[in-house]
Amino acid sequence: MEPTEVSEESGERELNTTTATSTKDHELSETCKRKNEVEDDPEKRKRGKRHRGGGKKQLRPGERYIPPPQKRNPGVSFNKEHFDETTYYFEGGLRKVHPYYFDFKTYCKGRWIGKSLLEVFTSEFRAEPLDYYIRAAKLGRIRLNETPVEDLSITLRNNDFLRNTVHRHEPPVIGRPLEILEDNGEVLVVDKPASMPVHPCGRFRHNTVIFILGKERGISELHTVHRLDRLTSGVLLFARTLEVSQKLDVLVRDRQLEKEYVCRVNGEFPVGEVICEEPILVVSFKVGLCRVHPKGKECRTVFQRLSWNGHSSVVRCLPLTGRTHQIRVHLQFLGHPILNDPVYGSSAWGPGMAKGGLVGMSDDELLKAILEEHRLKESLHLLDIPDEATVHVSDALSDSNVEDAQTPVPDQLPQVSGSISHDCKLSDVESGANRGHTSPSSTGAEPEQVEENGNKSSHPVATNIKDPLCSECNIVRPDPTAKELIMYLHALRYKGPDFEYSTRLPDWAKEGWIED
Repeated sequence: MEPTEVSEESGERELNTTTATSTKDHELSETCKRKNEVEDDPEKRKRGKRHRGGGKKQLRPGERYIPPPQKRNPGVSFNKEHFDETTYYFEGGLRKVHPYYFDFKTYCKGRWIGKSLLEVFTSEFRAEPLDYYIRAAKLGRIRLNETPVEDLSITLRNNDFLRNTVHRHEPPVIGRPLEILEDNGEVLVVDKPASMPVHPCGRFRHNTVIFILGKERGISELHTVHRLDRLTSGVLLFARTLEVSQKLDVLVRDRQLEKEYVCRVNGEFPVGEVICEEPILVVSFKVGLCRVHPKGKECRTVFQRLSWNGHSSVVRCLPLTGRTHQIRVHLQFLGHPILNDPVYGSSAWGPGMAKGGLVGMSDDELLKAILEEHRLKESLHLLDIPDEATVHVSDALSDSNVEDAQTPVPDQLPQVSGSISHDCKLSDVESGANRGHTSPSSTGAEPEQVEENGNKSSHPVATNIKDPLCSECNIVRPDPTAKELIMYLHALRYKGPDFEYSTRLPDWAKEGWIED
């Protein structure tokens, strides 16, 4: 009897289990059915999306739709599309760029919200007169959220995306070819000529090391490891991969890399080792101006005289820190500025040339004096400013608050690791433009560009015709001389724990050299 009772209990448990399973299956079936009914019903599906926040925002009468900002990819480098925007030509020992059309892009700044485009162009975009922007708008060159704007009285709102198409002219640089010292798959080392920036910034884009390597050598996706100012020549090191770049960054942070420079300075530099540890403060990023100041960042440079020709000295420089214009500022402090330094060798510093850190004027007065001196000499092109014709002292002192029309904000940044050249702010590194440009040479009407799909492009094509809005097309500028484009500061050697790269000594650094 006991086995029978056990069997009945087991059967009862199995029956209960089966019933419960059946009930759950039925409930799941009903749930799926209800869900399918919702998906099949367009009205219910729309209501569900609205409940979850989907769909476009309902606009009030007269309200503009502003698309959400797009995410930027900081890992994207310049590529063939950018390199093909224009071409080079060589003249009088200089590398020149045919003028081309280019889009400057930016999202609405916080300080612009609630202001009209007219107000913003009047107060901040002073690279051109207001009439230029009014005419540019009528020609469809100013676009807001990719829609042409004809009425500049439109009020800006948060996340508005502004595109300004300009006809762009670049300054010439030294025509000497880029010499590759090493390319082993991990690093690329070049001997950078003076006068050209490392990467696009300010008025330079194609006349830069990054673009020349891309256009002439087919080399891209480089990672910069250290900095060289535009007027400085010598060893320039790039990492070929992100992994190598990160390893070199560690060496930079741990100060395991040794950089050696040579320069030619005014006067008879003292014999023996000279160490300068004065702190350096950046006065203006826009103009590229620093000075010794107690509130500056700590730094240390070791100097040693190599030769003296009766007028000037060749000095070996070992910067143990990497501050902006460190070598140049410390040499000025010591009373021996670089012989042809357009900034720290300027007479605007006063009769003492800031020796011992004695300037005798405010930062405002100093900037004004330097800008005025270069205006009178017609040598503003030697200063690293975005637009040499319109820079103001107030703008230069408030770098973080004011951007002029020639300062682009990138929607893609090149692959850059570690430090970048102090000639330019990171926000000056640009991307995005149209293609197929040649140099304008005569006046005429403005053509339209038609894309491959037959649609009209948002900006005109460059031809051999002068651009009707471009003031640069009507200016004949004398070419700078090679002497103007060279500063007597050269990166001679770059050394790590298991590598060393060096260049030949420049002619001006050789013993017995006499300036013309």
